[in-house]
Amino acid sequence: AWRTFKKKFNRDLQKAWSTWGSRLCSQSSSSTQPSHHPRTQAEKAKRRQAREKAILSSDVNDPGLLWSDKEKITYTAALVPGEKKDTTLPFPQSYSPEYVEFGWYQWWEKQGFFRSCDAHAVDKYFSFCIPPPNVTGTLHLGHALTVAIEDALARWRRMQGCKVLWVPGCDHAGIATQSVVERKLMREQGKCRRDYSREEFLKQVWRWKDEKGDEIYHQLRKLGASLDWNRACFTMDPGFSSAVTEAFVRLCDSGLIYRSEALVNWSCALEWTQRSCLAGLFCLFPVIKGEVAVSTTRPETMLGDVAIAVHPDDPRYKDLHGKHCRHPFTECLLPIITDSMVDVTFGTGAVKVTPAHDHTDFLLSQRHSLPRLTVIGGDGTMTSDCGQWLEGVKRFDARERVITALMERKLFRGKKEHPMSLPICSRSGDVTEPLLKKQWFVRCQEMGRKAVQVMDEGDLQIIPHFYTKMWKSWLSNISDWCISRQLWWGHQIPAYRVTLENSKDTEEQWVWGRSAAEARQRAAVKFGVNPDAITLTQDPDVLDTWFSSGLFPFAMLGWPQQTEDLKQFYPNSILETGSDLIFFWVARMVMLGRELTGQLPFKQVLFHSLVRDKYGRKMSKSLGNVIDPLDVISGVSLERLQEKVREGNLDPRESVVAMEAQKKDFPKGIPECGTDALRFALCSYKAQGEDISLSVSHVLSCRHFCNKMWQTVRFTLATLHDASLPTSLAETYPLSGMDRWICWRLYSTVQQCERGFQSYELHTVTSALHSFWLHSLCDVYLESIKPVLKGEGSGCEEQRDREKQVAVSVLYHCVSISLALLSPIMPFLTEELWQRLLPYADSDGTSRSLCVQPYPKTSQLEHWCFPKEEADFSLVQEVVRVARLLRAQCQLTKERPDLWAVCAPDQAETLLRFRSAVCTLGRISALHLHCPEAGFSDSPPPPKASAVGVVDHSICLHLSVQNGINADKQRALLSQRREKLASKLKQALARTQTPNYAEKVPNRVRQETENKIAAMEQELKNIEDQLLALEET
Repeated sequence: AWRTFKKKFNRDLQKAWSTWGSRLCSQSSSSTQPSHHPRTQAEKAKRRQAREKAILSSDVNDPGLLWSDKEKITYTAALVPGEKKDTTLPFPQSYSPEYVEFGWYQWWEKQGFFRSCDAHAVDKYFSFCIPPPNVTGTLHLGHALTVAIEDALARWRRMQGCKVLWVPGCDHAGIATQSVVERKLMREQGKCRRDYSREEFLKQVWRWKDEKGDEIYHQLRKLGASLDWNRACFTMDPGFSSAVTEAFVRLCDSGLIYRSEALVNWSCALEWTQRSCLAGLFCLFPVIKGEVAVSTTRPETMLGDVAIAVHPDDPRYKDLHGKHCRHPFTECLLPIITDSMVDVTFGTGAVKVTPAHDHTDFLLSQRHSLPRLTVIGGDGTMTSDCGQWLEGVKRFDARERVITALMERKLFRGKKEHPMSLPICSRSGDVTEPLLKKQWFVRCQEMGRKAVQVMDEGDLQIIPHFYTKMWKSWLSNISDWCISRQLWWGHQIPAYRVTLENSKDTEEQWVWGRSAAEARQRAAVKFGVNPDAITLTQDPDVLDTWFSSGLFPFAMLGWPQQTEDLKQFYPNSILETGSDLIFFWVARMVMLGRELTGQLPFKQVLFHSLVRDKYGRKMSKSLGNVIDPLDVISGVSLERLQEKVREGNLDPRESVVAMEAQKKDFPKGIPECGTDALRFALCSYKAQGEDISLSVSHVLSCRHFCNKMWQTVRFTLATLHDASLPTSLAETYPLSGMDRWICWRLYSTVQQCERGFQSYELHTVTSALHSFWLHSLCDVYLESIKPVLKGEGSGCEEQRDREKQVAVSVLYHCVSISLALLSPIMPFLTEELWQRLLPYADSDGTSRSLCVQPYPKTSQLEHWCFPKEEADFSLVQEVVRVARLLRAQCQLTKERPDLWAVCAPDQAETLLRFRSAVCTLGRISALHLHCPEAGFSDSPPPPKASAVGVVDHSICLHLSVQNGINADKQRALLSQRREKLASKLKQALARTQTPNYAEKVPNRVRQETENKIAAMEQELKNIEDQLLALEET
């Protein structure tokens, strides 16, 4: 029935639009979001069609996400939930998310690691709340980004020794929840809300909430969120509801909440106040009224016209100022008023004024003391004030009748298109109607001014800083906030209409109170009567959901009672949330927090960007492009993904587009990636800037990184098993150049992690750790020390044993400290691996879990600070790179030829210190150093029959080849490579020279392009040097 109603309504609406066009009501007077020059409907439609075309196009070359099934390994030992896993079991051969993540979260919870009351810190506090998701649904990847960032911050602060309070919660989501339950009742029982009493309907809602409400908490646990579950908060809980009532009463007492008749955006289908807006195109109708040609886009509201307005400086109407004209239907005289709000370029420059059905006209009525006539009712039909010929007629049908009547009276003067915005109810698809309603409002001007002031004075920090301009602009022009909602689900407004015995006063009288008894007592005092002579009727409306959400930072801590939690953790340390909530939630928390507690609710606001799909569309349930994070964690088939789309009650076209996108993007479904890979991928995006185009393939690559970590620890454990216990960190002093280099790399990585967390730039943390683990530890250090671990070397046995012991200790601490650095971002994998390494730790036996260990600091590694090794080793890496390139050019696979380096004395000194590493990493048998300038050489000159390469324009490498080298062939290969590179470089440079390149291309893409260009230019220089060297041999 619901779907049938929506389809019929939309068909009727489309027919009305195509016939006559429609009038758009702009933003409600209750809306407080400023205009930022949004795209027109035509522009939005064009962008949407382009994206749909990209999805539906059959010639797209993108093969989608390609992957192969990995062996699933499960933890098969018996484990009571909450008990610790047995990490002495055999170490699996490969990484499996299901094995790793099993059991740890339940153990963390049971041990109380997430409870602030169990923390050891007494003077360092870190508190914040999770943006409470709507209880109606499930989390998607946009929510997962929030969780990944916030949990990383919570775990990092906990490891720093702070007493951390991170409060979970859910929002009751008044409109969304009531809509869902109403549709459910209509679908299952064929009943609507009005078929129940209020109490019966609310029982249905609570029953649904109890069935569905735990799903979000299950997702949060699977994501590894280290929330203090003992403090879980629901906005309809009794304690929270008391805080909402207290806030309303206090704000009423201070005069900040008032009741007034004002225009609100009203959904005629659902009969409640709305705030969402879309856009549309409609027509213009000049109409003759007296001697004035009037432009209008809403002829159906003509019966509510009370004046004609012109601009005072418009010369066309100078002679009509202060005069009257006659209404074409009612014959009433309408004053012609002047006001600078009138746009002289709109139509004829003269507009009709309908205060009860237009927000601009409502302001005009206030400025010119005009009456307000309501001609459209709450159900969308015309009222009796229109006369019998229109009474009860639907508003868009009435438009057609009015146009016909104007034509019959020869007062119609034509039409032309006029683009404008159209507000649409997000729940019903109904065009919302500006209607006069008695509502409760919050005065926001003074609170908004204070919210700007605290930011200007530095008491409130907004990150990234560019949001401060938006903050100032919006709060400096804020309107009053309508907090009434015509719903049953929510906090019923604690205001009561007063009826006195034998009173003839028809004017509304209202009181408010924390209870009906208090309200009655207030009314008795206010009107000087006996309480028994008073009849109270509570306002049936509920408060806007954002009103209760705005109290979250302090209501979650027990306010208005002065609890210990409130004393310790308020104000909160930070608020982290999506940038789309800056107006609806963040600004209101700041205003209400200052007003009700006398303090800012938090000291910092950290905004992250929105998550979009690969086609640039915001992840939205209405588009069917949301991805459940659990599907990425555990994997899901394409068939199940498509089932979810069909279950979502999408528009048929959106459903087709969504399912086609899934077929293209995930032809085999989504592989099992695991929680750690998902969290690492989410944190690796630069969240403080442009919107994030999330790619599941990126998450899959992070799973490969997890496997690399797994294999590294397997290697480390095998090494530790065959060696003495590693020395403590303080006693470990590196010996070789490679040891000193990896120690410095770790020191530098710890430093980058410290800075990244302090500045909330988690992408720098993930980048530093990924680079260290993959490119420094695995690709370089592990490979270079394998001969050392085997006892190979040129020194005596005692020296070789000493070198091996130091290498083992350095390796152990590099892995152990790296796991601690990664723990806030990848909690499950790091816990599993750290527990495996724990038996080898220099520990007093009190270590319990990695998540409560101290976070590594550079101060612990001062004795590992060797900055010179970094500069020297960059030369070594270039020598290794060119040596490998020469091997490839000579098609050497198994042979280990000798390598000569003709270089300067200082370069020879560096290569001498790293000679063993160059041989191991470059896969050469010996490195010979030749310095003609200093007359130094540790071997004969390089052979003439050798492959030649150049490093840093100054070192000439000669790779000895047994069968000689064909210089002509090497020259041809280099020339071929040079041509390919030159062509690619030309194309890349051409892209950077296109018009408006800097404005159109995101910073991230520009930076990547610049890096690629620099790399290609450097390689071209190296090729030129090699060709020159070949000419000289």
